[in-house]
Amino acid sequence: MISVTASALVAAARELSATLGEMRFAPPVTHVYDPLDYAWDIHERYLRRYGDGPRRVVFLGMNPGPFGMAQTGVPFGEIVAVRDWLGLEGPVGQPQRPNPKRPVEGFACARSEVSGRRLWGLFRERFGSAEAFFAEHFVANYCPLALFDGGRNLTPDKLPAVEQTPLLAACDAHLRALVAALAPEWVIGIGGWAEARARGALNGVKVGRILHPSPASPAANRGWSQAAERQLLELGVWTN
Repeated sequence: MISVTASALVAAARELSATLGEMRFAPPVTHVYDPLDYAWDIHERYLRRYGDGPRRVVFLGMNPGPFGMAQTGVPFGEIVAVRDWLGLEGPVGQPQRPNPKRPVEGFACARSEVSGRRLWGLFRERFGSAEAFFAEHFVANYCPLALFDGGRNLTPDKLPAVEQTPLLAACDAHLRALVAALAPEWVIGIGGWAEARARGALNGVKVGRILHPSPASPAANRGWSQAAERQLLELGVWTN
């Protein structure tokens, strides 16, 4: 049976990718990756398998990491977690203009995305199976684009206003479509920026935040999973 919810997510993702594909970014941006394009097959399978009905909680990240979603098409898509826990694997194509300093190797990528390993690791520890987690939860990225200045990852908030404004407008519209389809009670920003984007774009849904699991954060390196779980318990998103 084809899920109406998952079909809405697929249509919204296609529309977002098409809209962003028309945008151009000036230096210092050297390369733009859209995994909703070259890794679409895996992303669509993720949406159809794990977004097949309403979800009480949506976790919202910022944009893809070079060794996570940029490789697999799955938000926070650390290879081992996507392959072994989510049960998703398959061929991944190439960006229109590959960055030699950040090659796309798909599931053959030997690098581990620390943020994804921490995030999916917490969910695995608490829920056991992916099916148990996704019964009430979903994970998305606010912006699907990975932006690079040579080998350096650029986040959307670092773009000039003339480029940021249309990008954020498109991502806001997609977030509203995603929330309309999943009908969550909570949207939890993974980090402050994602929380702020959710608060600005959404009405009628509770918005909270957890610490971002990036290894660039000293706080995240001092027991991220314990800190994130505590925040979710304090918000009332999870219960003991």
